[in-house]
Amino acid sequence: MNRTGAALEVLWTFLKLGFSSFGGPVAHLGYFRREFVEKRGWISMEDYGALLSLCQFLPGPASSQTGFCIGLKRAGLAGGVAAWVGFTLPSALAMAAIAHYAGLFQSSAMARGVLHGLQLAAVAVVAQAVWLMARSLCPDTPRRALALLATAVLGLMPNTGGQLLVLFIGALTGWATLDDSALARHRETRRLAREWPDPRREIKLHGPALLCLALFAVLLLAAFLMPASGPWALAGAFYRSGALVFGGGHVVLPLLRDAVVVPGWVSPQLFLSGYGAAQAMPGPLFTVASFLGEISGGNAGAAIATVAIFLPGLLIVAGALPYWQQLQERSVIAAMVKGLNAAVVGLLGAAFINLLTLSTISSPWDFPVALGALLLLTAGQARPILVVAFCAAAGAVV
Repeated sequence: MNRTGAALEVLWTFLKLGFSSFGGPVAHLGYFRREFVEKRGWISMEDYGALLSLCQFLPGPASSQTGFCIGLKRAGLAGGVAAWVGFTLPSALAMAAIAHYAGLFQSSAMARGVLHGLQLAAVAVVAQAVWLMARSLCPDTPRRALALLATAVLGLMPNTGGQLLVLFIGALTGWATLDDSALARHRETRRLAREWPDPRREIKLHGPALLCLALFAVLLLAAFLMPASGPWALAGAFYRSGALVFGGGHVVLPLLRDAVVVPGWVSPQLFLSGYGAAQAMPGPLFTVASFLGEISGGNAGAAIATVAIFLPGLLIVAGALPYWQQLQERSVIAAMVKGLNAAVVGLLGAAFINLLTLSTISSPWDFPVALGALLLLTAGQARPILVVAFCAAAGAVV
């Protein structure tokens, strides 16, 4: 298949996910694992875990960045853009379309029930992802213990600092304990000590990647110098929000509030309505920017806000990915990646616990619905869209 055909394949595949991937960023990673690791074989579980580790380190929406990288690997730059467009467009268009009907959405009992059902679907998807990734990425006792430690740390520090801490612990533990042998570690340490004064011997400069990193920095500086009103102000506000958020998803909401509510572009009530509507949408939660941009500046505002909030995360991951791939070729880095992958399993485990504790399971009917969804995914091998439909219908009825 040529690059054009591959890019169209990426677009179509991600477009289907864009219509069906309910449940938020962590659930999206479960959908991606099922589609690209298990079903299509575009990427191995080990490489997928390494991508997750990289995207957790960087600012921006982790699930969208992961999808962008999968597209890059499959069909180059066109594939990366196709992955982002396909995954983002359905939700962005829907959020812009309902910007003027947010009040009706919030006041409808049936809509609230459907929303709750979608949250139950997310519980099932994340549970399956945690189980299957743990089996693959934590095959021995040290890595299982590391994953459990990461989950425990995040229980005490459920913020971006906690996430970065467990990834650091994972990398350090992998470097210290997960190399193939003590002799290999000794040889690698000596070799790295000899090469450290001139790292260019192995790390090759990558022009397009450096261009992406430079563009990220220049645009971030420009975002702070934008005027206080007009389209450029809108672009700067949303670019800053996308560039300065670690953890993605819900973490971006305080930054967006400061960006659009404090200047008076969007009322607090409409802001909360947009957040509620975003919960019911498939695809990335960052498309709440489409809703806020539509209110602030009509269709043009929605387009500007959507591109501006995603652009920094895509630029920085495109700039970091080639170097990340080069570094993984070193045995000591490969050992660190093993530890990072185990830490990622712990991150997903903590997210699953949060889903269970943040009022997702709030009635006697919720547990059997979530369990039924999980059985459909595992024993029934049902497509995720059917599971989503089942949970949405159950939420509306119950």
